[in-house]
Amino acid sequence: MALLEVRDLHAGYGKLEILKGVSLDVTSGQVVSIIGPNGAGKSTVFKTLFGLLPARQGRVTLDGENVTNQSPADLLRRGMAYVPQGRNVFPLMTVEENLRLGAYTRPRSAELEAGIERLYETFPVLRESRRRRAGDLSGGQQQMLEMARALLLKPRLILLDEPTLGLAPLVFKEIFRIVESLRRLGQTILMVEQNAAKALEISDYAYVLELGQNRYEGAGDAIRNDERVRRLYLGR
Repeated sequence: MALLEVRDLHAGYGKLEILKGVSLDVTSGQVVSIIGPNGAGKSTVFKTLFGLLPARQGRVTLDGENVTNQSPADLLRRGMAYVPQGRNVFPLMTVEENLRLGAYTRPRSAELEAGIERLYETFPVLRESRRRRAGDLSGGQQQMLEMARALLLKPRLILLDEPTLGLAPLVFKEIFRIVESLRRLGQTILMVEQNAAKALEISDYAYVLELGQNRYEGAGDAIRNDERVRRLYLGR
C-alpha cells in the first residue's frame, strides 16, 4: 500500500477549475516528483493535499486513512508536513527559535534536543547561524531552515514545493544533495521542482501534469529519458 494515494482530485479557485482528475501514489521511502509547464496545477495539488484549498471531488488517503479536506493542523498531527514556495521563516527570530517554534506540537524533551542536534548535522550551516536572526540569512539558508523545521516534526511525508526557486546554481545543488541524503535516511518526499531534469535525476518516480491532468508517469530515469518528455518539458 502506498503511503499517499490521490485519486481523481479536482480543485480550483472560484469558478476556475485547475485540477481535473489528478491521481498519484507515493510509496514510503521514495522521492516522487511532479513536473510540468507553468499553469499545470502542480502547486495547486500541494495546497489541496494540505487542506489549504478544498477538494471539489476525489479522495486523498494517507497511510490508509481518508484525509480529504482535513485541516493543516490535523494533517501535521497525522504526519504530513508542507514546505511551500518562497521564504516562510520568522525573520526577527533566531534560527534556533524558528526550529523550536516549528516543533510546537512536540513536548520539550531529550528526544527533541537530540532531534535538533541531528538536524544541525544535516544542515551544518544552520548550526553556524543558530543565534542569527532568520531574516539575515541568505535565500538558500532560509530554504534549509524551512526544510529543517519541517523535519523536526518527524513527518512521514514532506511536501516540498519548488525548493530551489530563485536560488543560485551552487545553492540548489546543495538542496538536491540534502534531498538525496534524506531519502537515504528513509524520508518520504513529494516534490514540485522547476529544475525538472535534476528533479527527475534524483526521483524514484515522477508524474508529468498538463492543464490539471496526468500526462505521463513512470520511474524518474524513464521519464527523464523519454523523448516526448524531453522535447515538451525539458527543453531538449
